[in-house]
Amino acid sequence: MDIKEIQNLIKFVAKSGASEVKLEMDDVKITIKTGSDAPETKIIQAAMPAAPQMMAAPQPVASEPATPAAPAAPKATEDESKYLTIKSPIIGTLYRKPSPDKPVFVEVGSEIKAGDTVCIIEAMKLFNEIESEVSGKIVKVLVDDSSPVEFDQPLFLVDPS
Repeated sequence: MDIKEIQNLIKFVAKSGASEVKLEMDDVKITIKTGSDAPETKIIQAAMPAAPQMMAAPQPVASEPATPAAPAAPKATEDESKYLTIKSPIIGTLYRKPSPDKPVFVEVGSEIKAGDTVCIIEAMKLFNEIESEVSGKIVKVLVDDSSPVEFDQPLFLVDPS
């Protein structure tokens, strides 16, 4: 990873609103913390290869995400409480298709099983297939193709029955 990629990552994290992002690749560990005037970046060179997980969960700021989500929460629980939610495990750009000329992985009405790929999230030029942890029927797609997503952002609603 070169300095230009690190600078782009810092800019991306600062714009995303995440308070902390940890990235572990081969022998490099990067932690980016935001919340002050300037983002803080810590880079560690390690002798041992890191875990295969590319991005760990950023720690959300308790006051900011709760405020915008609070008005929508009561409506969501009334109408959609029986549905399970597939959420984004990382921040990045969501793609609903494996390539531009292929059909989408899932759409409303698609039957899925645990382990089925539902979308791809690109993070730092790495394409991560997002697999469903639940089985059921897709009832709502919450994110548009090629749009940025945040950690723990709802992507799909699934009817498990």
